[in-house]
Amino acid sequence: MQTIKNSLLNHIMYPESVAVIGASNNMLNMGTTLLNNLLSFGFKGSVYPVHPKSEEVLGLKAYRNVLEIPAIPDLALVVVPTRIVAQVMRECGEKGIRRAIIVSGGFRESGEEGQRLEEELLRVTKQFGIRFIGPNCIGVVNPAHRFNTTFFHYDASMKGFIGMVSQSGSFITQMFYHLNKFGLGFSQGFSVGNQADIDMADCVEYLAVCDRTKVIGLYIEGLAQPKKFSRIAREVSKHKPLVALYVGGTEAGSRAGSSHTGALSGADRIYEGFFRQCGIIRARTIEELFDFCWTLGTQPLMKDNRVAVFTNSGGPGACAADAANRAGLRVPLLSAKTKEKIREAVPQTGSLNNPIDLTYTRNYEDMYDLIPRTLLEDQGFDGILMYFLPASDYFKRLLDKTESPFFHTVEDFEKYMLDLFIRFTKLVKSYQKPFIGSSFLLRSERLIRELEDLEIPILPSPERSANAMSALYRYSLMRKLMVEES
Repeated sequence: MQTIKNSLLNHIMYPESVAVIGASNNMLNMGTTLLNNLLSFGFKGSVYPVHPKSEEVLGLKAYRNVLEIPAIPDLALVVVPTRIVAQVMRECGEKGIRRAIIVSGGFRESGEEGQRLEEELLRVTKQFGIRFIGPNCIGVVNPAHRFNTTFFHYDASMKGFIGMVSQSGSFITQMFYHLNKFGLGFSQGFSVGNQADIDMADCVEYLAVCDRTKVIGLYIEGLAQPKKFSRIAREVSKHKPLVALYVGGTEAGSRAGSSHTGALSGADRIYEGFFRQCGIIRARTIEELFDFCWTLGTQPLMKDNRVAVFTNSGGPGACAADAANRAGLRVPLLSAKTKEKIREAVPQTGSLNNPIDLTYTRNYEDMYDLIPRTLLEDQGFDGILMYFLPASDYFKRLLDKTESPFFHTVEDFEKYMLDLFIRFTKLVKSYQKPFIGSSFLLRSERLIRELEDLEIPILPSPERSANAMSALYRYSLMRKLMVEES
């Protein structure tokens, strides 16, 4: 596949017209929720609700069946009882619809009868050449096309460079809110459900040529076609990172996956080796999945595993250094040359070891220019971990009671710090070395928000920043090996 437009997923992610089969005027109906989200997100295409009795659904003209729709929709969004899904898909085929998202559940994941119904569904769709996502999924989200078929609201202002493919539907939608805490979003997201037709590998292949997707995140309960997935993943990972959270390597996880999407899981160690062979970075938690995606989508690769840790608080710096060592990174001592360059900027109460600990500073230029610049110039370091404790709130309270020799108002201070952070970000990016921050302050702190919006990841703990740097190093190694082998 050379371009995104010739993908079998193009009409699913960029439809100009959609038939919503199963929506009604009952707010408790899942089809109604999906239709309402589609409309409220600002979808510009034609929408055709299909309902056997209602003449209007959510203010739109409704049709008793697909065959009555005056045009041939690009896509069918199907949310009807399991027993009639195959019949509905037959009508779609007769109408000329060739792409579908089947939300309805109760198929393979529910037992023998569900398996029979899924086999019947496949016979019908193959007869008419219909390609579909699902069943037992909640669809897709494509912010660039204002297209959201899920039952959760998506904030269109969220920046999206993470392409997500998940066997769990709710996992996709609940991550809208998790990512929003960091000002992040999806470039495109897929809930693939049972993968009866289009599977996770097809979605990865599609996201590989999506210009807005910098990194691909995967939630896996079991792979339908591991050989196909391996072939595609190995090729994609040479130029675009993949991060996977596998749930199913334990007895309890396997049970959950089987009843959830009918997934066939395998032993944890088997998937561990499989991911390594495919060039996929494995995450152990939901937080790690998106920490790693954030870092891999914004930071350059590492040449080696040597990191400098810089902090103005001793405890978080020690935690970052300890976590870095445990995660396979080295935290070497500073060279004599580097020590000499920053000696005047580090008070006697601080430390010129690694971590470099200021403990306190009266000169923000040292903290956000001199010291980072010196560490970035040092060829003995391949990445920088920095703990941030912006002083804006502290400074505001001080200005109410004291005089500043530099700033007369809080606004003057904030303007100065904002300019300094912009210069700091340009400095970091000019050296092409990974730089990951951490802070217990989140986006409610303006300076943290500014850094994140300028593509400096600020993770909620020093340990998480160190683990993310380790993931970046592991991917750098795997990618180099896979490119050399090809």
